[in-house]
Amino acid sequence: MQKFKNLPEISKKSLQYLKKGKNLLAFSGGVDSSSLFFILLAHKIDFDLAIVDYNTREESKKEVAYAKELSKKYDKTIYLKNIKIKDKNFEHNARKVRYNFFEEIIYMNNYNNLITAHQLDDKLEWFLMQFAKGAGLIELIGFDEIRIREKYTLIRPLIEHSKDELKNFLQANSIKYFIDKSNKDKSYKRNYFRETYSAKFLKEHKSGIVNSFKYLQNDKKRVFKLENIKNFKKLYIFENFPDDLKNIRTIDIILKKLDYVLSKSQRDEILKVKNVVISNKYVVAFAKDKIYISPFCNVKMDKKFKEACRIRKIPQKIRPYLYTEKISPSFFDVFISS
Repeated sequence: MQKFKNLPEISKKSLQYLKKGKNLLAFSGGVDSSSLFFILLAHKIDFDLAIVDYNTREESKKEVAYAKELSKKYDKTIYLKNIKIKDKNFEHNARKVRYNFFEEIIYMNNYNNLITAHQLDDKLEWFLMQFAKGAGLIELIGFDEIRIREKYTLIRPLIEHSKDELKNFLQANSIKYFIDKSNKDKSYKRNYFRETYSAKFLKEHKSGIVNSFKYLQNDKKRVFKLENIKNFKKLYIFENFPDDLKNIRTIDIILKKLDYVLSKSQRDEILKVKNVVISNKYVVAFAKDKIYISPFCNVKMDKKFKEACRIRKIPQKIRPYLYTEKISPSFFDVFISS
Protein backbone atom coordinates (compact mmCIF):
# COMPACT_ATOMS: atom_id res chain seq x y z
CA MET A 1 0.00 0.00 0.00
CA GLN A 2 1.36 3.43 -0.98
CA LYS A 3 1.98 5.54 2.13
CA PHE A 4 -0.13 8.65 2.70
CA LYS A 5 -0.75 10.80 5.75
CA ASN A 6 -4.28 10.83 7.24
CA LEU A 7 -5.45 8.15 4.81
CA PRO A 8 -9.26 7.62 5.12
CA GLU A 9 -10.26 3.98 5.48
CA ILE A 10 -12.37 1.98 3.04
CA SER A 11 -14.70 -0.67 4.43
CA LYS A 12 -13.93 -4.35 3.89
CA LYS A 13 -17.25 -4.67 2.08
CA SER A 14 -16.29 -2.05 -0.52
CA LEU A 15 -12.78 -3.46 -0.89
CA GLN A 16 -14.16 -6.93 -1.62
CA TYR A 17 -16.14 -5.60 -4.58
CA LEU A 18 -13.39 -3.29 -5.81
CA LYS A 19 -10.64 -5.92 -5.75
CA LYS A 20 -12.55 -8.53 -7.72
CA GLY A 21 -14.12 -6.32 -10.42
CA LYS A 22 -13.29 -3.96 -13.27
CA ASN A 23 -13.80 -0.45 -11.91
CA LEU A 24 -14.79 2.92 -13.37
CA LEU A 25 -14.29 6.03 -11.22
CA ALA A 26 -16.58 9.04 -11.75
CA PHE A 27 -14.05 11.89 -11.57
CA SER A 28 -14.43 15.68 -11.43
CA GLY A 29 -11.17 17.02 -9.99
CA GLY A 30 -12.90 18.29 -6.85
CA VAL A 31 -12.11 17.47 -3.22
CA ASP A 32 -14.12 14.24 -3.15
CA SER A 33 -13.07 12.54 -6.37
CA SER A 34 -9.44 13.71 -6.12
CA SER A 35 -9.27 12.18 -2.64
CA LEU A 36 -10.85 8.96 -3.85
CA PHE A 37 -8.42 8.69 -6.74
CA PHE A 38 -5.43 8.57 -4.38
CA ILE A 39 -7.21 6.49 -1.73
CA LEU A 40 -7.87 3.83 -4.37
CA LEU A 41 -4.20 4.01 -5.44
CA ALA A 42 -3.14 3.55 -1.83
CA HIS A 43 -5.25 0.39 -1.59
CA LYS A 44 -3.90 -0.90 -4.94
CA ILE A 45 -7.32 -0.86 -6.56
CA ASP A 46 -7.27 -0.89 -10.36
CA PHE A 47 -9.64 1.61 -12.01
CA ASP A 48 -10.20 3.93 -14.97
CA LEU A 49 -11.67 7.45 -15.14
CA ALA A 50 -14.76 9.10 -16.58
CA ILE A 51 -15.30 12.87 -16.52
CA VAL A 52 -18.02 15.16 -17.88
CA ASP A 53 -17.34 18.76 -18.92
CA TYR A 54 -20.60 20.75 -18.86
CA ASN A 55 -18.80 23.86 -20.18
CA THR A 56 -20.41 26.12 -17.57
CA ARG A 57 -17.20 27.31 -15.85
CA GLU A 58 -13.74 28.39 -16.98
CA GLU A 59 -12.16 26.02 -14.45
CA SER A 60 -13.72 22.96 -16.11
CA LYS A 61 -11.03 22.90 -18.80
CA LYS A 62 -8.35 22.84 -16.11
CA GLU A 63 -10.18 20.01 -14.32
CA VAL A 64 -10.28 17.96 -17.52
CA ALA A 65 -6.58 18.66 -18.10
CA TYR A 66 -5.87 17.49 -14.52
CA ALA A 67 -7.82 14.27 -15.14
CA LYS A 68 -5.82 13.64 -18.30
CA GLU A 69 -2.59 14.35 -16.44
CA LEU A 70 -3.45 11.82 -13.72
CA SER A 71 -4.57 9.20 -16.22
CA LYS A 72 -1.30 9.49 -18.12
CA LYS A 73 0.88 9.47 -15.00
CA TYR A 74 -0.87 6.46 -13.43
CA ASP A 75 -1.68 4.60 -16.66
CA LYS A 76 -5.47 4.91 -16.51
CA THR A 77 -7.92 4.86 -19.41
CA ILE A 78 -9.94 8.09 -19.42
CA TYR A 79 -13.37 8.74 -20.94
CA LEU A 80 -14.48 12.33 -21.56
CA LYS A 81 -17.85 13.80 -22.48
CA ASN A 82 -18.27 17.43 -23.57
CA ILE A 83 -21.78 18.83 -23.39
CA LYS A 84 -23.79 22.02 -22.85
CA ILE A 85 -27.12 21.76 -21.03
CA LYS A 86 -29.55 24.51 -21.94
CA ASP A 87 -32.59 23.26 -20.01
CA LYS A 88 -33.67 25.09 -16.85
CA ASN A 89 -33.37 22.17 -14.42
CA PHE A 90 -29.60 21.93 -14.68
CA GLU A 91 -29.00 19.66 -11.65
CA HIS A 92 -31.54 17.05 -12.77
CA ASN A 93 -30.45 17.04 -16.41
CA ALA A 94 -26.74 17.08 -15.58
CA ARG A 95 -27.20 13.99 -13.39
CA LYS A 96 -29.13 12.26 -16.17
CA VAL A 97 -26.42 13.04 -18.75
CA ARG A 98 -23.69 11.99 -16.34
CA TYR A 99 -25.15 8.59 -15.46
CA ASN A 100 -26.18 7.83 -19.04
CA PHE A 101 -22.55 8.47 -20.01
CA PHE A 102 -21.18 6.28 -17.21
CA GLU A 103 -23.56 3.45 -18.04
CA GLU A 104 -22.74 3.62 -21.74
CA ILE A 105 -19.04 3.20 -20.86
CA ILE A 106 -19.83 0.36 -18.45
CA TYR A 107 -21.92 -1.58 -20.96
CA MET A 108 -19.51 -1.09 -23.88
CA ASN A 109 -16.35 -1.91 -21.92
CA ASN A 110 -17.59 -4.55 -19.48
CA TYR A 111 -16.97 -2.69 -16.22
CA ASN A 112 -18.39 -4.35 -13.11
CA ASN A 113 -18.39 -1.39 -10.72
CA LEU A 114 -19.08 2.34 -10.89
CA ILE A 115 -17.26 4.18 -8.08
CA THR A 116 -18.56 7.58 -7.01
CA ALA A 117 -17.09 9.95 -4.45
CA HIS A 118 -20.28 10.68 -2.51
CA GLN A 119 -19.40 11.32 1.12
CA LEU A 120 -21.07 11.96 4.46
CA ASP A 121 -21.97 15.58 3.69
CA ASP A 122 -23.85 14.40 0.58
CA LYS A 123 -25.70 11.77 2.58
CA LEU A 124 -26.79 14.25 5.26
CA GLU A 125 -27.85 16.83 2.66
CA TRP A 126 -29.98 14.20 0.92
CA PHE A 127 -31.51 13.15 4.25
CA LEU A 128 -32.48 16.71 5.14
CA MET A 129 -33.87 17.46 1.67
CA GLN A 130 -36.06 14.35 1.74
CA PHE A 131 -37.08 14.98 5.36
CA ALA A 132 -38.13 18.53 4.51
CA LYS A 133 -40.47 17.48 1.70
CA GLY A 134 -41.96 14.44 3.45
CA ALA A 135 -40.39 10.99 3.16
CA GLY A 136 -40.23 7.53 4.67
CA LEU A 137 -37.26 5.44 5.71
CA ILE A 138 -36.40 4.24 2.19
CA GLU A 139 -36.22 7.80 0.82
CA LEU A 140 -34.37 9.20 3.85
CA ILE A 141 -31.61 6.57 3.68
CA GLY A 142 -31.04 6.93 -0.05
CA PHE A 143 -27.26 6.68 -0.14
CA ASP A 144 -26.22 3.05 0.26
CA GLU A 145 -22.53 2.24 0.30
CA ILE A 146 -23.15 -0.67 -2.08
CA ARG A 147 -26.07 -0.75 -4.49
CA ILE A 148 -26.40 -3.62 -6.94
CA ARG A 149 -27.99 -2.40 -10.14
CA GLU A 150 -29.11 -4.36 -13.15
CA LYS A 151 -25.77 -4.55 -14.99
CA TYR A 152 -23.25 -3.10 -12.55
CA THR A 153 -22.65 -2.33 -8.89
CA LEU A 154 -22.57 1.26 -7.62
CA ILE A 155 -19.98 1.71 -4.86
CA ARG A 156 -19.57 4.76 -2.59
CA PRO A 157 -16.43 4.01 -0.53
CA LEU A 158 -16.33 7.44 1.18
CA ILE A 159 -19.89 7.47 2.51
CA GLU A 160 -18.77 7.63 6.18
CA HIS A 161 -16.12 10.34 5.65
CA SER A 162 -16.85 14.07 5.76
CA LYS A 163 -15.63 16.58 3.19
CA ASP A 164 -13.41 18.16 5.88
CA GLU A 165 -11.66 14.80 6.43
CA LEU A 166 -11.04 14.47 2.70
CA LYS A 167 -9.74 18.02 2.42
CA ASN A 168 -7.36 17.38 5.34
CA PHE A 169 -6.11 14.26 3.57
CA LEU A 170 -5.40 16.19 0.35
CA GLN A 171 -3.67 19.06 2.14
CA ALA A 172 -1.58 16.76 4.34
CA ASN A 173 -0.25 15.05 1.21
CA SER A 174 0.00 18.17 -1.00
CA ILE A 175 -2.43 16.71 -3.52
CA LYS A 176 -3.90 19.06 -6.08
CA TYR A 177 -7.68 19.59 -6.27
CA PHE A 178 -10.18 22.13 -7.59
CA ILE A 179 -13.01 23.99 -5.87
CA ASP A 180 -16.24 24.38 -7.83
CA LYS A 181 -17.43 27.90 -6.99
CA SER A 182 -20.96 27.04 -8.13
CA ASN A 183 -21.25 24.89 -4.97
CA LYS A 184 -21.77 28.15 -3.07
CA ASP A 185 -24.71 29.18 -5.25
CA LYS A 186 -27.79 28.84 -3.02
CA SER A 187 -30.15 28.90 -5.97
CA TYR A 188 -29.33 25.19 -6.24
CA LYS A 189 -31.41 23.31 -3.66
CA ARG A 190 -28.60 21.05 -2.47
CA ASN A 191 -26.28 24.01 -1.95
CA TYR A 192 -28.98 25.83 0.02
CA PHE A 193 -29.39 22.91 2.42
CA ARG A 194 -25.61 22.52 2.76
CA GLU A 195 -24.88 26.17 3.49
CA THR A 196 -27.96 26.74 5.67
CA TYR A 197 -28.24 23.51 7.67
CA SER A 198 -25.99 20.52 7.17
CA ALA A 199 -22.40 21.87 7.13
CA LYS A 200 -22.41 23.28 10.68
CA PHE A 201 -24.51 20.40 12.03
CA LEU A 202 -22.08 17.82 10.65
CA LYS A 203 -19.03 19.58 12.08
CA GLU A 204 -20.52 19.54 15.57
CA HIS A 205 -22.10 16.06 15.57
CA LYS A 206 -20.21 13.90 13.07
CA SER A 207 -19.76 10.73 15.13
CA GLY A 208 -23.40 10.69 16.22
CA ILE A 209 -24.58 11.23 12.64
CA VAL A 210 -22.43 8.36 11.37
CA ASN A 211 -23.80 6.03 14.04
CA SER A 212 -27.40 7.12 13.42
CA PHE A 213 -27.07 6.35 9.72
CA LYS A 214 -25.71 2.90 10.58
CA TYR A 215 -28.68 2.18 12.86
CA LEU A 216 -31.14 3.43 10.24
CA GLN A 217 -29.47 1.35 7.54
CA ASN A 218 -29.80 -1.79 9.66
CA ASP A 219 -33.44 -0.94 10.42
CA LYS A 220 -34.14 -0.52 6.72
CA LYS A 221 -32.69 -3.96 5.97
CA ARG A 222 -34.82 -5.60 8.64
CA VAL A 223 -38.06 -3.80 7.83
CA PHE A 224 -37.86 -3.86 4.04
CA LYS A 225 -36.28 -7.20 3.30
CA LEU A 226 -37.25 -8.24 -0.22
CA GLU A 227 -38.81 -11.70 -0.27
CA ASN A 228 -40.45 -13.94 -2.87
CA ILE A 229 -39.80 -11.63 -5.81
CA LYS A 230 -39.79 -13.31 -9.20
CA ASN A 231 -37.46 -11.71 -11.72
CA PHE A 232 -36.86 -12.47 -15.40
CA LYS A 233 -34.98 -9.92 -17.51
CA LYS A 234 -36.64 -6.61 -16.45
CA LEU A 235 -39.90 -8.20 -15.39
CA TYR A 236 -40.61 -8.32 -11.64
CA ILE A 237 -43.56 -10.04 -9.96
CA PHE A 238 -44.30 -10.19 -6.23
CA GLU A 239 -47.20 -10.73 -3.86
CA ASN A 240 -49.84 -8.01 -3.57
CA PHE A 241 -49.97 -7.48 0.20
CA PRO A 242 -52.94 -5.96 2.09
CA ASP A 243 -50.41 -3.44 3.45
CA ASP A 244 -50.02 -0.63 0.88
CA LEU A 245 -46.92 0.65 2.67
CA LYS A 246 -45.14 -2.67 2.16
CA ASN A 247 -46.20 -2.74 -1.50
CA ILE A 248 -44.97 0.77 -2.30
CA ARG A 249 -41.69 0.18 -0.50
CA THR A 250 -41.10 -2.97 -2.55
CA ILE A 251 -41.98 -1.11 -5.75
CA ASP A 252 -39.64 1.71 -4.73
CA ILE A 253 -36.72 -0.64 -4.11
CA ILE A 254 -37.20 -2.51 -7.39
CA LEU A 255 -37.38 0.70 -9.42
CA LYS A 256 -34.26 2.03 -7.71
CA LYS A 257 -32.52 -1.16 -8.77
CA LEU A 258 -33.61 -0.23 -12.31
CA ASP A 259 -32.15 3.24 -11.67
CA TYR A 260 -35.46 5.07 -11.35
CA VAL A 261 -36.38 7.12 -8.26
CA LEU A 262 -40.07 7.70 -7.60
CA SER A 263 -41.38 11.07 -6.47
CA LYS A 264 -43.98 11.34 -3.71
CA SER A 265 -46.70 12.20 -6.24
CA GLN A 266 -45.82 9.10 -8.28
CA ARG A 267 -46.04 6.90 -5.18
CA ASP A 268 -49.44 8.36 -4.37
CA GLU A 269 -50.63 7.82 -7.95
CA ILE A 270 -49.48 4.18 -7.96
CA LEU A 271 -51.43 3.38 -4.81
CA LYS A 272 -54.51 5.27 -6.00
CA VAL A 273 -54.71 4.10 -9.63
CA LYS A 274 -53.05 0.66 -9.23
CA ASN A 275 -52.16 0.54 -12.94
CA VAL A 276 -49.63 3.23 -13.87
CA VAL A 277 -47.10 4.08 -16.56
CA ILE A 278 -44.29 6.10 -14.96
CA SER A 279 -42.65 8.75 -17.16
CA ASN A 280 -43.13 6.50 -20.21
CA LYS A 281 -40.44 4.25 -18.73
CA TYR A 282 -41.92 1.66 -16.40
CA VAL A 283 -45.28 0.01 -15.78
CA VAL A 284 -46.56 -0.83 -12.29
CA ALA A 285 -49.68 -3.00 -12.52
CA PHE A 286 -51.68 -4.48 -9.62
CA ALA A 287 -53.52 -7.76 -10.16
CA LYS A 288 -55.69 -9.58 -7.63
CA ASP A 289 -52.83 -11.30 -5.80
CA LYS A 290 -49.70 -10.06 -7.65
CA ILE A 291 -47.97 -6.82 -8.54
CA TYR A 292 -46.09 -6.58 -11.84
CA ILE A 293 -43.28 -4.20 -12.83
CA SER A 294 -41.75 -4.01 -16.31
CA PRO A 295 -40.42 -1.46 -18.81
CA PHE A 296 -43.15 0.37 -20.70
CA CYS A 297 -43.58 -0.73 -24.33
CA ASN A 298 -46.10 0.34 -26.93
CA VAL A 299 -46.41 -2.27 -29.67
CA LYS A 300 -49.18 -4.03 -31.56
CA MET A 301 -49.69 -7.63 -30.49
CA ASP A 302 -51.34 -10.44 -32.39
CA LYS A 303 -54.71 -11.74 -31.17
CA LYS A 304 -53.40 -15.17 -30.22
CA PHE A 305 -50.77 -13.64 -27.91
CA LYS A 306 -53.29 -11.27 -26.30
CA GLU A 307 -55.75 -14.08 -25.71
CA ALA A 308 -53.06 -16.23 -24.08
CA CYS A 309 -52.24 -13.31 -21.77
CA ARG A 310 -55.92 -12.73 -20.96
CA ILE A 311 -56.41 -16.37 -19.98
CA ARG A 312 -53.49 -16.10 -17.56
CA LYS A 313 -54.75 -12.74 -16.24
CA ILE A 314 -51.51 -10.96 -17.14
CA PRO A 315 -52.14 -7.17 -16.79
CA GLN A 316 -52.71 -5.43 -20.11
CA LYS A 317 -49.91 -2.88 -19.71
CA ILE A 318 -47.38 -5.65 -18.98
CA ARG A 319 -48.20 -7.63 -22.13
CA PRO A 320 -46.35 -5.39 -24.67
CA TYR A 321 -43.06 -5.92 -22.80
CA LEU A 322 -43.52 -9.69 -22.95
CA TYR A 323 -44.32 -9.45 -26.65
CA THR A 324 -41.27 -7.23 -27.33
CA GLU A 325 -38.96 -9.58 -25.41
CA LYS A 326 -40.55 -12.68 -27.03
CA ILE A 327 -41.58 -14.05 -23.62
CA SER A 328 -44.36 -16.57 -24.17
CA PRO A 329 -47.41 -16.23 -21.90
CA SER A 330 -47.07 -19.95 -21.19
CA PHE A 331 -43.79 -19.11 -19.44
CA PHE A 332 -45.92 -17.74 -16.58
CA ASP A 333 -47.43 -21.17 -15.91
CA VAL A 334 -44.09 -22.31 -14.49
CA PHE A 335 -42.57 -18.95 -13.61
CA ILE A 336 -45.22 -17.83 -11.12
CA SER A 337 -45.77 -21.26 -9.56
CA SER A 338 -42.06 -22.06 -9.15
